[in-house]
Amino acid sequence: MRILVTGGRGFIGTAVTADLVAAGHDVVVLDAASPRDVRPGFLAGDVRDGAAVATAVAGADAVVHLAAKVGLGVGFDDVEDYVSANDLGTAVVLRAAAAAGVGRFVLASSMVVYGEGAYDCPEHGRVRPGPRRVADLEAGRFEPPCPTCGRPLEPGLVEEDAPLEPRNTYAATKVHGEHLAAVWARETGGRAAGLRFHNVYGPGLPVDTPYAGVMALFRSELLAGRPPRVFEDGAQRRDFVEVGDVAAAVTAAAERLPVADGGFRAWNVGSGRVRTIGDAARLLSEVVGGPAPVVTGRFRRGDVRHVTASSERAAAELGWRARTSLEDGLRTLVEGAR
Repeated sequence: MRILVTGGRGFIGTAVTADLVAAGHDVVVLDAASPRDVRPGFLAGDVRDGAAVATAVAGADAVVHLAAKVGLGVGFDDVEDYVSANDLGTAVVLRAAAAAGVGRFVLASSMVVYGEGAYDCPEHGRVRPGPRRVADLEAGRFEPPCPTCGRPLEPGLVEEDAPLEPRNTYAATKVHGEHLAAVWARETGGRAAGLRFHNVYGPGLPVDTPYAGVMALFRSELLAGRPPRVFEDGAQRRDFVEVGDVAAAVTAAAERLPVADGGFRAWNVGSGRVRTIGDAARLLSEVVGGPAPVVTGRFRRGDVRHVTASSERAAAELGWRARTSLEDGLRTLVEGAR
């Protein structure tokens, strides 16, 4: 297939592009970053530029839309940038795909669309806790209680049919992107996928920006000889998935998309292994040979406590499973940074 990859020179995009090429596809990349060298199949342009997108998508059979402003951000002042880059950018790409007769659209979504993950109360079963209160966070009460009885909850694995509850601007743009892709599929008869990536790490991971993921921040501290600083109490549950595994999931979705014409389907893309942020920091410290993490008790209001998901739907329908252990992935991450 001829596949347009937006954001194909970014962290995830570089891995995805390489995986698609290795699978035998004809790949065109559209990215806002200007390349240092001219390469066939690369176009410099912003996804909000309709003319640039129309040129890039011409003749494509599928679009993999990765271009986005990512991360939690530094405050609500970022809202216009996120909405412009993510919502408007996705709309422009979808419109161009419709005009070009593209039949497949794969969207990079995120676990953040769920807000908090899945929780069970011993008395009330599966519940959806409300946003955590600042007063509780300041007092070190990080676990969300049952919204009915206030009892402690047991976190579990969230599945794709769980309600979507974005709790920050970035998350809201990802939910809207999924909705736009679903509308595109219905109105054009195309097939669309939303891949809900979990905490992606690996070679090429961005560093030293306000939007960097926790693994990038921990790595930067350790390579500078400082201990990684862990927010809250470090018991937050996450799923860390290596970027090469993510790229394989994107390729599987682009090639197979087992949904009916005019349909949209979401898949969780995670390692399937639950780890705490504190565990990840300790393991990375061991790999680097650096100082032990420091638990700070600090918090960010937009963060959620636990969000881990089942990726069994992707295994059953796409034939995809993550293969890289966190231990092996962190060794590669550190070796690349050095």
